[in-house]
Amino acid sequence: MSKAIIITGASSGIGAATAKLFLDAGWQVGLIARRSKALEAVAAGHEAAHVLPADVTDEVALGTAFEGFAKAVGRIDVLFNNAGSFGPAGLIDEISVDAWRDVVDLNLTGMFLAARFAFKQMRAQDPQGGRIINNGSVSAQAPRPGSVGYTSTKHAITGLTKTLSLDGRAFDIACGQIDIGNAQTELLDQINARALAANPDVALQPMMDVGLAADAVMQMAALPLSANVQFMTIMATKMPLLGRG
Repeated sequence: MSKAIIITGASSGIGAATAKLFLDAGWQVGLIARRSKALEAVAAGHEAAHVLPADVTDEVALGTAFEGFAKAVGRIDVLFNNAGSFGPAGLIDEISVDAWRDVVDLNLTGMFLAARFAFKQMRAQDPQGGRIINNGSVSAQAPRPGSVGYTSTKHAITGLTKTLSLDGRAFDIACGQIDIGNAQTELLDQINARALAANPDVALQPMMDVGLAADAVMQMAALPLSANVQFMTIMATKMPLLGRG
């Protein structure tokens, strides 16, 4: 019987690359994001792909997606809790309260909701257990300039990861966090575009292929539940994470 994973933010970037890798490896994959057409493009040619359009901030829609997937495939073995947004860049007094709340709602509450639905299913299913992998980003460790909303939420994800790891022990639910740095995605391309607009002579940061981030998620997901990668950092070798902040 093939294993089953739900991936949020699966329509592009790290989420799409990870979804394709797991589909190629024979997993049942639930694809969650707002854009159904983009999800269908990721799922194209894969019978084991389950397109589940939903906004992770919408508790009802997200719950319906999780319940439908679990009913269709029988269980949820892994959640890759990945959906997120950088939000507007700027100093704290330049960021509106509404913009702050939008980032918190998506990056923190959305990940809480996805983890909540996954935990509930993993706790109830037979055999009990599963794995939750939270995408922390290297911004869970050190900030980029002008990233107050994104960095604050990603630091909060570390607290979510630790709490789920502790609370999940009794139910064979493992939780780990992957901090990804400078995988070439649409998000990073947008950050680079803003940097170039501010300074055409700026030196852009080194990047790595997004497929390497997907490979790392697979390494975490494929472990038996008796073992867990609590925290993993994978990044472009020469990115200036150390000394950043």
